Parts: sequence; structure tokens; C-alpha cells
Amino acid sequence: MPSVAVKLYSVFFKFLLKHRLQNRIQTQPDDSNPFGVTSRPEETIAAANPVFTDGIATKDIHIDPFTSLSIRIFLPESALTPPEPDSKPSHRPRVRTGPAPRRSDLDSGSPPAQTDSAHQTHGISQPYSSRRNSYGNIGTPATDDAKREPRRFSYGCSNDMESLNLISGGGGGVYRGYSPSTENRRRLPVILQFHGGGWVSGSNDSVANDYFCRRIAKLCDVIVVAVGYRLAPENRFPAAFEDGLKVLNWLGKQANLAECNKSMGSVRSAGGGGLESKKSDTRIVDTFGASMVEPWLAAHGDPSRCVLLGVSCGANIADYVARKAVEAGRLLDPVKVVAQVLMYPFFIGSIPTHSEIKLANSYFYDKAMCVLAWKLFLPEEEFSLDHLAANPLVPNRGPPLKLMPPTLTVVAEHDWMRDRAIAYSEELRKVNVDAPVLEYKDAVHEFATLDMLLKTPQAQACAEDISIWVKKYISLRGHEFSY
Repeated sequence: MPSVAVKLYSVFFKFLLKHRLQNRIQTQPDDSNPFGVTSRPEETIAAANPVFTDGIATKDIHIDPFTSLSIRIFLPESALTPPEPDSKPSHRPRVRTGPAPRRSDLDSGSPPAQTDSAHQTHGISQPYSSRRNSYGNIGTPATDDAKREPRRFSYGCSNDMESLNLISGGGGGVYRGYSPSTENRRRLPVILQFHGGGWVSGSNDSVANDYFCRRIAKLCDVIVVAVGYRLAPENRFPAAFEDGLKVLNWLGKQANLAECNKSMGSVRSAGGGGLESKKSDTRIVDTFGASMVEPWLAAHGDPSRCVLLGVSCGANIADYVARKAVEAGRLLDPVKVVAQVLMYPFFIGSIPTHSEIKLANSYFYDKAMCVLAWKLFLPEEEFSLDHLAANPLVPNRGPPLKLMPPTLTVVAEHDWMRDRAIAYSEELRKVNVDAPVLEYKDAVHEFATLDMLLKTPQAQACAEDISIWVKKYISLRGHEFSY
């Protein structure tokens, strides 16, 4: 059974959530505003940090001028490490030489303070470069280029004032974060992450979601793109689903723009002993002169290895986006959805399952409150617990299940939604889709992503289990370790 602290917090959590849901029903805004909102005032927000101070750099981008749709990119420091020429593990871990220099250090010219190489980041105590993965490999390159690698600060820029990207202003230079260079670029898979919150709350930049995405980025060695979709009731169905699909299409557009920018920005010319590359000032820009290419994704993203990860109602969005990706086929090139992870999906139906009857008053999210959330999300004329967005087992829901990507489903023992998620996974396995289920004992809904439960052993184990399974579909034999 869950601990006493979890039970007490659940009572308090349900009281506040019920009060907020009822207030939103009584004071529903004008649905004609398409811009919408992506977070609530009660959410605690984590500021974006473009410096690799804890092994992950983040930035926020507003990608749709007509709505409030935004994303937060989580770039792991491993993207700055050159890829290995083969899959043989190395036994020389890279030693970190120091932290990011403070502005006072840069102004005074004093060297940064030395620190121990084994630093702790968000509850994961081992440094990424020497952490062993679940199969015993060590994620450290062993090439000659890596041996000759210059001394680097913890945010990945070389010990050179020009690579610190200092921009003069006021009394001195201001560091604006990591800026990709032409050296040591490593392509990483991309995970599109959709947060939970019952359609009406949560955000991609909340403290809890920021912590979870950092953990996934480190364990899976991927770029995480957390989607800030529009919330209900300001924007009802299908706004959140459309936002998820927009981000997937935006990812493909970015990949194509990056290739165009690359071909326009460099020319091949003969000189000396052979061909050399010369850069020009040609760039793809918008009306205001800003670059349309996202540099982090252009330098380090590999959209051909894209994974969808959804939490609670975000799992419903991920499943919808996966179905649309199957229908689009090669129209999404170069983006390819290779797998999806559904963490305690927000599924429901008119005919109750065993768990929906037995655990109707379960912890944190009981059935009555979830039905209320669905009423706020679905248009009044379309409200049905067997809606295509709510029940994955209704017929003619989309493309044949056999075309769906491999799907990992995470469920909790004390979650009333667990049986329907398991039934959906069984339907996928019937048509030979790799669709395992991970069930965690004594766990509650959102046990791996809720703020007060993020540091529990179960939450850490769940993230590690997800990384083990995901790596089967994102590794490249000959370029990275094969798991």
C-alpha cells in the first residue's frame, strides 16, 4: 500500500483539484479565443537554463504565431561528445575540468574553480560520461580525437573566450548560453514529451515536468522536446491533439530547413591539396531577419529516431500523434516515429472495467474528477466516454493497429485507469506489435511524474526501465552502443 504521507497528500491534492475543476466549470471563458493558455497561475515554473550547469541545457521556443503553443528543448551535454567509430566501449572516462565560469570570473580574468568530476544532478549522482547503462557499457568515446579534445567547462564550450559567445552590453559581456559550433557535433534521437494534468492543468515548464524531462534526457541520451499544448476549457478538443501534431510537423520542417541552410551556407571549392568548405553569410530568415532554423536541433537532432512519450492525458496525445504519423507515412520525412511510451494513459469508456469499479475512488485522480475533466475538454455536443480521444478500444479509431509503432505502456497498481491501458496493449500484441506493459506495485497514478513522488525509488526505476526499452529503437549499430 502507498505510504501514509502519500495518502495524506492525495486527500489534499484531490480537494484542491476538485475545487479548481468546479471553478472552471462555473467560469468558463469564451471558447472563441484560439490563442489559449499553456499553464496555470498555481503552477510553479522552472526557468529555462541554456548553460550546461547540471548536464542539461534548456531553452523555450514559441513556435506558433497564432496560438500559445510552445516547446522546451532539453539538450544533454553528451551531444557535445564526438560519436564513436565503432561500438567498442571505452575504459577511459572523460574527466570534467570545472564548472561554468561566473560572470565575475569572466570579467576579472580569473580561472574557474575546480570541482570534483562526480557531481550530482537532479538526484542522479553519477556523471553521465562514466555512468554504466543497464547493459554494462560505458558511454565514453575512445577515439584519438576525443583524447585530443580541449579542456572544456561543464557547459561544453572550449576554454576560449570566443566560444563563450559573449555579447557586449552594459558593463561587460553577457553569456547567452550554448551556441553550436562546427566541431564535436553528435546527433541524438528526439523524444517528444507531452505532460499530464487532466487537460486543464500542468505545463511543459513546470518544476516537476522539468525535473522529469531532465532525467529522461540523461538516462536515454536524447534531446527531449516538451510540448506546451493548449489547455481546456479555454481550448477544447481537438486543440491539444492538433498542437501535438503541429510540433511533429514543425520538427520535420526544422530538419528540412537545416538541410537547406547547410547547402546555402557553405560552398565547396578546390584549393591546396583538395576540397575545402567555405562558409557564406546566406541564412534562411523570417520577416524580421531572425533565423528560422533552431540551432540546437539542426546541430544535434536526429528526427529519423523520434520517440513519443506521453504522461496521463499526454499519453492520449502521444497515441493520437502516433496514429497520424502512421497515416502520413513518408510525408513526414525525414521524421520517423520509431516508438512511443504511454505512461498511465488517461483512457476511459462507457462500459467500466474491473479496475474502474474497484478503484473508482483511487489516489490523486479518482473517476468522478476525471469524468469532470473530460467534460471540460470535450465539446458539449461531442461529450461521450466512448469518444475517439477517450476510449482506445472503439472500432474504426484510426489506421490498423498492426501499423502502430512499438508501444511501451506503464501502469500503476492503484490506478483506476490501469485495466483499459492494459487491454489496449493486449490489442496491439494481438497484431504482433511490440507492446509490453510495465506494472508497478504499490504505485499510484503519476507516481513517476508527480512533484512529491519524483525522487522516490519507484520513479527512478521507472525512468531507467523506460530508457532500457527505448534504446532498443534509437541506437545505431556502428555509431552508438547497441543495447
